[in-house]
Amino acid sequence: MTALTLSTAAAPGLRADAIVIGVAKGAKGPIVAPGAEAVDKAYDGRLAAVLETLGASGAEGEVTKLPAPAGFKAPLVLAVGLGTEPAKDAGFEPEALRRAAGSAARTLTGAKKAAFALPVTDAADLGAIGEGVVLGAYSFDAYKHDGNDARAKNGKAPLAEAALLGGKPRDAAHKAALLRAAAVGQELNRARDLINMPPNDLDPQAFAALAQTAAKEHGIKVQVLDEKALTKGGYGGILGVGAGSASAPRLVKLSYTSSKADKTLAFVGKGITYDSGGISLKPAGHNETMKCDMSGAAAVFAAVVAAARLGLAVNVTGWLALAENMPSGSATRPGDVLRMYSGKTVEVLNTDAEGRLVLADALWAASAEKPDAIVDVATLTGAMMLALGSRTFGIMANDDAFRTAVHEAAEEVGEPAWPMPLPEHLRKGMDSTVADIANMGERMGGGLVAGLFLREFVGEGITWAHLDIAGPAFNEGGPFGYTPKGGTGTAVRTLVRLAELTAAGDLG
Repeated sequence: MTALTLSTAAAPGLRADAIVIGVAKGAKGPIVAPGAEAVDKAYDGRLAAVLETLGASGAEGEVTKLPAPAGFKAPLVLAVGLGTEPAKDAGFEPEALRRAAGSAARTLTGAKKAAFALPVTDAADLGAIGEGVVLGAYSFDAYKHDGNDARAKNGKAPLAEAALLGGKPRDAAHKAALLRAAAVGQELNRARDLINMPPNDLDPQAFAALAQTAAKEHGIKVQVLDEKALTKGGYGGILGVGAGSASAPRLVKLSYTSSKADKTLAFVGKGITYDSGGISLKPAGHNETMKCDMSGAAAVFAAVVAAARLGLAVNVTGWLALAENMPSGSATRPGDVLRMYSGKTVEVLNTDAEGRLVLADALWAASAEKPDAIVDVATLTGAMMLALGSRTFGIMANDDAFRTAVHEAAEEVGEPAWPMPLPEHLRKGMDSTVADIANMGERMGGGLVAGLFLREFVGEGITWAHLDIAGPAFNEGGPFGYTPKGGTGTAVRTLVRLAELTAAGDLG
């Protein structure tokens, strides 16, 4: 875990393994970004020219190393690209700072301390840099070994400490920004850990146990419904999906309450700890990353804990719908009819459309408590990936204004998202001759069909949004910015921001 500190020390005299500076793309070549004046002066004002000679352009994600000038206590200067130089009198966007800090933190794996002399104009900039550092320094090494200890880390440890220059250690806003960055970053990394865990170690019971431990640590009430309680309560969707697995399903309710709150948000997460497709088995080549099908539940879990750590003046309830979708003699079959927690019946036409079934039960349970709004998060459809690619999630809602607010919150925190419609004509495709609704509809627009299915299980009069994070939840490519290979923790920051806006009275 990377420690974040604020420092007023001058870069030349700071003892560290590296000094991190920013470089941007100017009209005539790279330019040194604000915050690195002392470093540039030590190069006789020729730092931009030196960087250009080394091939630097200032492009986003670019990292250039060069020896520190004489007299510096740090041996290395690390220049990170910030992208295009902003217009006059405009600062760099927080996301540009966040990504640059993440790239630097990834590059400095194994270092004990680095000083970040990136552009800082306010507390928000400090928060973005700190968040980028914590997220960029992430690594998942629990299952690597050095030949002696099967749980020892293999390779270099993440950056141990980041000293952020340009901030004031005694300034309340600056300290609060850094504390928020650490809390949100650490909880997002908790979600990444869960997503990256192999499914033989993270089944529904294990996930529920981890949630109970964290809840106790942070003063969050927790309730776990096991298979007996789910059967007694009539949670046919969750039970139907988990019927084929030797690992029984769970529904976990996490409740963070604030004495200062007058509004409640409910977050609902899809938690399929492994998705084989069930009887409708996935084809070869589509199973290898299906441990990530619980990314929605991981995001919800992390967001509730983050809200508790930040002491937000809003009540936040998290619902984790946990099951393992496996084929066996007891598995739900295509053609079966499930009676859901709401009382509605669903004809299962495809057992690989299972996420909507567990979410339906959890959405109805959340609706029973009459929250001010519900947001569900799920790696729900491949169709959304086809529509928006691997880095953008889709947002659907039963209220256009709320959909816009969620979209703005996502973009504000640096999580690419896009509003999607819920076309009424697609609902007819889910009509069933034997049940109230089928779990499949028209193939074209499948992501929207899934959203329409979920809407059927939201209580009347309750504002609701659905985030389909199938694309960005798991990065199968190389790392970039503060995003690692593997589990990304996407949607955590959007959920936390929604909670913050609600606490401040700025969300509905």
